[in-house]
Amino acid sequence: MVKTLLKKQFAEIFRNYFYDSKKNKARSRAGTVGYIVFFILVMVVLLGGTFAVTASSLCAPLYEAGAGWLYFAIMGLIAILLGIFGSVFSTYTGLYLAKDNDLLLSLPIPVGTIMLARLMGVYLMGLMYAAVVIVPAIIVYLITVPFSLSALIGCLVFLLLLSVFVLTLSCLLGWVVAKLSTKLKNKSIVTVLVALLGIGVYYFAYFKAMNLIQDLIANIAVYGPAIREKAYGLYLFGSAAEGNLLGMAASTAFVALCFFMMWRLLGRSFLNLATATGGSEKIRYTARREKQRSVSSALLAKEFGKLTSNANYMLNCALGTLLIPILGAALLLKGSTVVDVLSSVFGSVDTTAVLLCTALCMACSMNDSAAPSVSLEGKNIWIPQSLPVEAWQVLRAKLRVQLLLTMPVLLFASLCAVFVLKASLAVSLALLVLPQLYTLFFALLSLTLDLGHANLGWTNELAPIKQSMPVTVAILGGWGYSILLAGVYLLLTPPFGAAVYLALFALVTAAASLVLYLRLRRRGGKDFMEL
Repeated sequence: MVKTLLKKQFAEIFRNYFYDSKKNKARSRAGTVGYIVFFILVMVVLLGGTFAVTASSLCAPLYEAGAGWLYFAIMGLIAILLGIFGSVFSTYTGLYLAKDNDLLLSLPIPVGTIMLARLMGVYLMGLMYAAVVIVPAIIVYLITVPFSLSALIGCLVFLLLLSVFVLTLSCLLGWVVAKLSTKLKNKSIVTVLVALLGIGVYYFAYFKAMNLIQDLIANIAVYGPAIREKAYGLYLFGSAAEGNLLGMAASTAFVALCFFMMWRLLGRSFLNLATATGGSEKIRYTARREKQRSVSSALLAKEFGKLTSNANYMLNCALGTLLIPILGAALLLKGSTVVDVLSSVFGSVDTTAVLLCTALCMACSMNDSAAPSVSLEGKNIWIPQSLPVEAWQVLRAKLRVQLLLTMPVLLFASLCAVFVLKASLAVSLALLVLPQLYTLFFALLSLTLDLGHANLGWTNELAPIKQSMPVTVAILGGWGYSILLAGVYLLLTPPFGAAVYLALFALVTAAASLVLYLRLRRRGGKDFMEL
């Protein structure tokens, strides 16, 4: 039974690589290979290469100073943070809110068996993200230092202990979220706030850690013995990877104890949390008049309600609404320094204007709520299809959500850029207009892609939000547009200046937006009704 459930769990995780939900058939071999190759390029080449460079800068100086254990302690802590960061957002959904929980629990299957299958999915996600850090670190270490069998065994044991510890912490955090969700009214908003707080703490700690690591390498002779003396547990943790028997034994015992406690905790609470519907508050009925709404405002309210009731949807597709104003505030605080540096490097305020406009457009790509909006209807697509409204009105509401989330905050950031840059009137107008046109183009492109490649057969909402082709292509297309905007100008350095160049780009963007709009207006409704 465990083997069957594990096979089912892995099939759900890797379903999109082998199965095309829209065509309701298996992908071609070329399509499957293409998806796998793209995933490998991102995870192994991009992320793995980044951490390999970090490991290369740390390994030799720390090993030569007799602090190889500190090298593994640093890289291990980074791996733990990234593993938790990569898996904790899907732990609660995959462990407690899986759509087939009720079905599995109704079968004569022990709860512990179901838990084990769920935990394997969480373990795989955590291992994938942690391995991106620790595997390059191990490879760099084995290449840099003289080879020994004990070090090789220690590195393998270290990798196993890290993955289990990441699983333990991810499940504990998921348990905390699950307990809170059964007590809170607006669960999605609270989840988003907690996630944003976690992201902020993570990046603050990351940047602080980079400064501390540089200082540590410069003063390793002083700091190394002090850290070993005052944080002996950290020394044992890092020395396990070097093949130290005491370190391996102590680390294994600690991780095993933590995992056992987590398993007992989940064993006592899994059934209640997996079947919990949350507390229901008694509300006293009070008669009141409901304000009549137009069709467009009612549909818009429906789309915003869907967004605000789904934490994953908000975190992955509307984060720019929070970050774009932060970008504007950062421009007001530090923008003059950035402008001076860019102007001195490129020797032109026009180039700085183009780069700022590029940054504003790229920031817009963080808001792509229209990209999964049709797919999120799922098996309930018949409800909007059966409403006594035009299909175009339904699509327009999905489009307006992304525009309303992005355009106002983007205008604030553009005004901050204009204030800091102090360029000519023509360039200032271009900084205000082009990002807005790009926002319209990006929203139309996102909706067009999702309408043409909707995935309505998902079993987990993360599939259309994070793993769908429309979302991937929309984001990559948005980044490509931004890179093209800056790249063409830097390569050609047109003699007519930034104002004319941005105006021409604005005209091209407006024309592309018009083409997408007319296609949606004429064929979008028909395509939507045929889904």
